[in-house]
Amino acid sequence: MRGLALLLTLALPLLAQAQAPAGRTRLTWLGHAAFLVQTPGGANLLVDPWLDNPKAPKDFRLPATIDAVLVSHGHGDHVGTAKDLVAKGARLVAINELGALLGAQMTGNLGGSVRVKDATIHLVPAVHSSSYDPGDGKPVYAGEPVGFVIRIDGGPTIYHAGDTALFGDMELIGRTLRPTVALLPIGGHFTMDPEAAAEAARLLGAETVVPMHYGTFDLLRGTPAAFEQALRSARAKAKVQVAEPGKALAF
Repeated sequence: MRGLALLLTLALPLLAQAQAPAGRTRLTWLGHAAFLVQTPGGANLLVDPWLDNPKAPKDFRLPATIDAVLVSHGHGDHVGTAKDLVAKGARLVAINELGALLGAQMTGNLGGSVRVKDATIHLVPAVHSSSYDPGDGKPVYAGEPVGFVIRIDGGPTIYHAGDTALFGDMELIGRTLRPTVALLPIGGHFTMDPEAAAEAARLLGAETVVPMHYGTFDLLRGTPAAFEQALRSARAKAKVQVAEPGKALAF
């Protein structure tokens, strides 16, 4: 009996690891462009962690451990608490210049990828600007803006576009990395509006699109309803899934 008990003790963790990919990935919108991605293999990934934005869920608590924080560019409404998270041990995935400004020794660059548990994170282009304010009101160059394609073993491939305009290489991202879920800004003014985001969804070929970066400020006037109408006009096949702040979507 003791031998059997010992065998079960050793085998159970292996069985749990083997079963993990059969689980579902949880995607929680935290307002604006901030998302928490939780994978079956136990990775907690936090993207663009501006966590006190006007749409942030007030009673939401982050997991005790954040394995990696992904920052698309240097603007304050995306960097958020990234520097504090890095100081607490989270791995930073960002363009190298921004990584240096946020105190990380190794970050990433366009065309490269980073492995975090059961997630492979690819850095892809975005069309925007990027500067970082270290606190003195004098912004400095923060490298190129990026988006992220997060490929999860046995699960979805999630594209977080960051802040971006529409650009033709979204078709290349779709063809080579094949995102199944696309998180797209729709607010307009600083990023794509609903019509441009609908064309982006068509180029990407994703099955599901989740709108983000809208309604945070008065200038961000795009709405999910306008986005759905634009998708029909663009003849894009993607289905819209509107996230509620603090409530997880499962994929």
